[in-house]
Amino acid sequence: MRCKGFKSIFFQLLFLCSCVTTGDMTTDNQDQNTILLDQATPSFSYLALGDSYTIGESVESSVRWPNQLIDSLQGQEIYLDSATIIAQTGWRTDELKVALATHDKFDYDLVSLLIGVNDQYQGKTAASYEPVFEELLRLAIERVGGDKERVFVLSIPNYGYTPFGALNKEGITTEIAEFNEINKRITNDKGIWYFDITTISEQGLSDTTLVAVDQLHPSAQQYALWVAEILSDQLFIDSLREVL
Repeated sequence: MRCKGFKSIFFQLLFLCSCVTTGDMTTDNQDQNTILLDQATPSFSYLALGDSYTIGESVESSVRWPNQLIDSLQGQEIYLDSATIIAQTGWRTDELKVALATHDKFDYDLVSLLIGVNDQYQGKTAASYEPVFEELLRLAIERVGGDKERVFVLSIPNYGYTPFGALNKEGITTEIAEFNEINKRITNDKGIWYFDITTISEQGLSDTTLVAVDQLHPSAQQYALWVAEILSDQLFIDSLREVL
Protein backbone atom coordinates (compact mmCIF):
# COMPACT_ATOMS: atom_id res chain seq x y z
CA MET A 1 0.00 0.00 0.00
CA ARG A 2 1.45 3.40 -0.95
CA CYS A 3 0.48 6.80 0.49
CA LYS A 4 -1.53 9.01 -1.89
CA GLY A 5 0.29 12.09 -3.05
CA PHE A 6 3.76 10.68 -2.36
CA LYS A 7 4.89 11.00 -5.98
CA SER A 8 4.20 14.72 -6.17
CA ILE A 9 5.90 15.39 -2.81
CA PHE A 10 8.94 13.32 -3.87
CA PHE A 11 9.46 15.26 -7.11
CA GLN A 12 8.94 18.59 -5.34
CA LEU A 13 11.77 17.66 -2.97
CA LEU A 14 13.99 16.69 -5.90
CA PHE A 15 13.27 20.07 -7.51
CA LEU A 16 14.22 21.94 -4.31
CA CYS A 17 17.45 19.94 -4.09
CA SER A 18 18.33 20.86 -7.67
CA CYS A 19 17.94 24.56 -6.80
CA VAL A 20 20.55 24.27 -4.04
CA THR A 21 23.24 22.17 -5.71
CA THR A 22 24.29 21.12 -9.17
CA GLY A 23 25.75 17.87 -10.46
CA ASP A 24 25.12 14.45 -8.92
CA MET A 25 22.79 13.98 -5.98
CA THR A 26 24.76 14.02 -2.72
CA THR A 27 24.88 11.12 -0.30
CA ASP A 28 22.85 13.12 2.22
CA ASN A 29 20.07 13.63 -0.31
CA GLN A 30 20.14 9.93 -1.24
CA ASP A 31 19.72 9.02 2.41
CA GLN A 32 16.86 11.50 2.76
CA ASN A 33 15.05 10.00 -0.21
CA THR A 34 15.55 6.49 1.16
CA ILE A 35 13.91 7.57 4.41
CA LEU A 36 11.00 9.11 2.49
CA LEU A 37 10.52 5.92 0.49
CA ASP A 38 10.51 3.85 3.68
CA GLN A 39 7.91 6.14 5.22
CA ALA A 40 5.71 5.99 2.12
CA THR A 41 5.72 2.18 1.88
CA PRO A 42 4.28 0.74 5.10
CA SER A 43 4.98 -2.93 5.78
CA PHE A 44 3.02 -5.41 7.84
CA SER A 45 3.90 -8.11 10.34
CA TYR A 46 3.59 -11.80 9.47
CA LEU A 47 3.59 -14.84 11.75
CA ALA A 48 4.14 -18.30 10.21
CA LEU A 49 3.19 -21.28 12.38
CA GLY A 50 4.15 -24.85 11.60
CA ASP A 51 6.80 -27.55 11.51
CA SER A 52 9.67 -28.55 9.20
CA TYR A 53 7.73 -27.44 6.12
CA THR A 54 7.47 -23.90 7.47
CA ILE A 55 11.12 -23.56 8.50
CA GLY A 56 12.15 -25.11 5.18
CA GLU A 57 14.12 -28.13 6.34
CA SER A 58 16.99 -28.85 3.90
CA VAL A 59 16.67 -25.58 1.95
CA GLU A 60 18.23 -22.15 2.45
CA SER A 61 16.24 -19.85 4.72
CA SER A 62 15.73 -17.36 1.87
CA VAL A 63 13.67 -19.91 -0.08
CA ARG A 64 11.41 -21.11 2.71
CA TRP A 65 7.87 -20.76 1.44
CA PRO A 66 6.97 -17.93 3.88
CA ASN A 67 9.98 -15.95 2.64
CA GLN A 68 9.17 -16.67 -1.00
CA LEU A 69 5.62 -15.51 -0.29
CA ILE A 70 6.88 -12.22 1.15
CA ASP A 71 9.05 -11.65 -1.92
CA SER A 72 6.23 -12.50 -4.34
CA LEU A 73 3.66 -10.30 -2.61
CA GLN A 74 5.87 -7.29 -3.25
CA GLY A 75 4.94 -7.69 -6.90
CA GLN A 76 1.33 -7.19 -5.80
CA GLU A 77 2.36 -4.06 -3.85
CA ILE A 78 1.71 -5.87 -0.57
CA TYR A 79 4.70 -5.41 1.71
CA LEU A 80 5.32 -7.73 4.65
CA ASP A 81 8.11 -7.55 7.20
CA SER A 82 10.44 -10.50 7.60
CA ALA A 83 8.38 -13.43 8.85
CA THR A 84 8.31 -14.38 12.50
CA ILE A 85 8.47 -18.18 12.27
CA ILE A 86 7.38 -20.41 15.14
CA ALA A 87 8.12 -23.86 13.81
CA GLN A 88 10.48 -26.76 14.35
CA THR A 89 11.23 -30.01 12.58
CA GLY A 90 9.28 -32.83 14.20
CA TRP A 91 6.67 -30.71 15.95
CA ARG A 92 3.17 -32.10 16.38
CA THR A 93 0.15 -29.88 16.89
CA ASP A 94 0.42 -30.10 20.68
CA GLU A 95 4.08 -29.07 20.62
CA LEU A 96 3.34 -26.06 18.44
CA LYS A 97 0.58 -25.09 20.84
CA VAL A 98 3.01 -25.17 23.78
CA ALA A 99 5.57 -23.05 21.89
CA LEU A 100 2.95 -20.51 20.82
CA ALA A 101 1.85 -20.07 24.44
CA THR A 102 5.27 -18.59 25.26
CA HIS A 103 5.01 -15.98 22.51
CA ASP A 104 3.28 -12.84 23.79
CA LYS A 105 2.74 -10.77 20.62
CA PHE A 106 -0.95 -10.49 19.69
CA ASP A 107 -1.04 -7.79 17.04
CA TYR A 108 0.19 -9.47 13.85
CA ASP A 109 -1.23 -8.35 10.53
CA LEU A 110 -1.13 -11.82 8.94
CA VAL A 111 -0.83 -15.41 10.23
CA SER A 112 -0.39 -18.70 8.39
CA LEU A 113 -0.79 -22.23 9.77
CA LEU A 114 0.52 -25.51 8.37
CA ILE A 115 0.69 -28.39 10.84
CA GLY A 116 -0.11 -32.06 11.21
CA VAL A 117 2.36 -34.25 9.33
CA ASN A 118 4.18 -35.25 12.51
CA ASP A 119 0.92 -36.18 14.23
CA GLN A 120 0.41 -38.65 11.37
CA TYR A 121 4.06 -39.78 11.19
CA GLN A 122 4.30 -40.37 14.95
CA GLY A 123 1.16 -42.50 14.98
CA LYS A 124 -1.33 -40.06 16.45
CA THR A 125 -4.91 -40.55 15.35
CA ALA A 126 -6.88 -38.14 13.22
CA ALA A 127 -9.37 -37.96 16.11
CA SER A 128 -6.65 -36.67 18.44
CA TYR A 129 -5.43 -34.22 15.80
CA GLU A 130 -8.79 -32.55 15.30
CA PRO A 131 -9.30 -30.71 18.62
CA VAL A 132 -5.71 -29.49 18.83
CA PHE A 133 -5.73 -28.22 15.26
CA GLU A 134 -8.98 -26.39 15.95
CA GLU A 135 -7.46 -24.82 19.05
CA LEU A 136 -4.38 -23.74 17.09
CA LEU A 137 -6.59 -22.11 14.51
CA ARG A 138 -8.43 -20.26 17.27
CA LEU A 139 -5.08 -19.07 18.64
CA ALA A 140 -4.00 -17.97 15.15
CA ILE A 141 -7.15 -15.87 14.82
CA GLU A 142 -6.44 -14.42 18.26
CA ARG A 143 -2.99 -13.27 17.07
CA VAL A 144 -4.58 -10.99 14.46
CA GLY A 145 -7.12 -9.50 16.81
CA GLY A 146 -9.94 -11.78 15.69
CA ASP A 147 -9.92 -10.77 12.01
CA LYS A 148 -10.32 -14.07 10.12
CA GLU A 149 -9.48 -12.43 6.81
CA ARG A 150 -5.90 -12.15 8.04
CA VAL A 151 -5.42 -15.89 8.61
CA PHE A 152 -4.77 -18.65 6.08
CA VAL A 153 -4.13 -22.39 6.28
CA LEU A 154 -2.16 -24.74 4.04
CA SER A 155 -2.94 -28.42 3.68
CA ILE A 156 -0.42 -31.07 4.77
CA PRO A 157 1.95 -32.18 2.00
CA ASN A 158 2.00 -35.87 1.08
CA TYR A 159 5.48 -37.24 1.80
CA GLY A 160 4.39 -40.58 0.36
CA TYR A 161 5.44 -39.08 -2.97
CA THR A 162 9.09 -38.73 -1.94
CA PRO A 163 11.89 -41.31 -2.09
CA PHE A 164 11.72 -41.47 1.72
CA GLY A 165 8.03 -42.42 1.81
CA ALA A 166 7.57 -44.15 -1.52
CA LEU A 167 7.54 -47.70 -0.14
CA ASN A 168 4.47 -46.86 1.96
CA LYS A 169 2.93 -44.39 -0.46
CA GLU A 170 -0.61 -45.77 -0.34
CA GLY A 171 -0.81 -45.90 3.45
CA ILE A 172 0.67 -42.45 3.89
CA THR A 173 -1.63 -41.02 1.23
CA THR A 174 -4.72 -42.44 2.93
CA GLU A 175 -3.78 -41.08 6.34
CA ILE A 176 -2.64 -37.65 5.11
CA ALA A 177 -5.95 -37.34 3.24
CA GLU A 178 -7.82 -38.08 6.47
CA PHE A 179 -5.90 -35.40 8.35
CA ASN A 180 -6.42 -32.92 5.54
CA GLU A 181 -10.15 -33.60 5.47
CA ILE A 182 -10.21 -32.51 9.10
CA ASN A 183 -8.13 -29.33 8.75
CA LYS A 184 -10.00 -28.30 5.60
CA ARG A 185 -13.42 -28.80 7.20
CA ILE A 186 -12.51 -26.87 10.33
CA THR A 187 -10.91 -24.07 8.32
CA ASN A 188 -13.87 -23.75 5.95
CA ASP A 189 -16.36 -23.85 8.81
CA LYS A 190 -14.62 -20.85 10.35
CA GLY A 191 -14.58 -18.96 7.05
CA ILE A 192 -10.80 -18.87 6.80
CA TRP A 193 -8.65 -19.02 3.66
CA TYR A 194 -7.49 -22.55 2.79
CA PHE A 195 -4.91 -23.58 0.19
CA ASP A 196 -4.52 -27.17 -0.99
CA ILE A 197 -0.85 -27.69 -1.79
CA THR A 198 -1.02 -31.47 -1.32
CA THR A 199 -1.58 -32.13 -5.01
CA ILE A 200 1.63 -30.23 -5.77
CA SER A 201 3.58 -32.39 -3.32
CA GLU A 202 2.24 -35.49 -5.06
CA GLN A 203 4.36 -34.67 -8.11
CA GLY A 204 7.50 -35.45 -6.11
CA LEU A 205 8.18 -38.87 -7.57
CA SER A 206 7.59 -37.85 -11.18
CA ASP A 207 9.56 -34.61 -10.85
CA THR A 208 12.55 -35.10 -8.57
CA THR A 209 13.42 -31.38 -8.65
CA LEU A 210 10.50 -30.86 -6.29
CA VAL A 211 12.19 -32.83 -3.49
CA ALA A 212 15.10 -31.55 -1.39
CA VAL A 213 18.44 -33.31 -1.09
CA ASP A 214 17.28 -35.15 2.05
CA GLN A 215 14.81 -37.06 -0.17
CA LEU A 216 11.92 -36.13 2.12
CA HIS A 217 11.18 -32.42 2.31
CA PRO A 218 10.11 -30.05 -0.48
CA SER A 219 12.73 -28.23 -2.52
CA ALA A 220 12.84 -24.51 -3.17
CA GLN A 221 11.16 -25.23 -6.51
CA GLN A 222 8.24 -26.94 -4.83
CA TYR A 223 7.84 -24.12 -2.33
CA ALA A 224 7.71 -21.71 -5.26
CA LEU A 225 4.76 -23.70 -6.64
CA TRP A 226 3.01 -23.44 -3.28
CA VAL A 227 3.41 -19.67 -3.37
CA ALA A 228 2.15 -19.55 -6.96
CA GLU A 229 -0.94 -21.49 -5.85
CA ILE A 230 -1.60 -18.97 -3.08
CA LEU A 231 -1.12 -16.01 -5.39
CA SER A 232 -3.42 -17.51 -8.01
CA ASP A 233 -6.39 -16.80 -5.73
CA GLN A 234 -7.24 -13.24 -6.73
CA LEU A 235 -9.93 -13.02 -4.06
CA PHE A 236 -7.28 -13.68 -1.42
CA ILE A 237 -4.96 -11.05 -2.86
CA ASP A 238 -7.79 -8.52 -3.03
CA SER A 239 -8.73 -9.33 0.55
CA LEU A 240 -5.15 -8.72 1.71
CA ARG A 241 -5.17 -5.33 0.01
CA GLU A 242 -8.34 -4.44 1.90
CA VAL A 243 -7.27 -5.59 5.36
CA LEU A 244 -3.58 -4.61 5.27
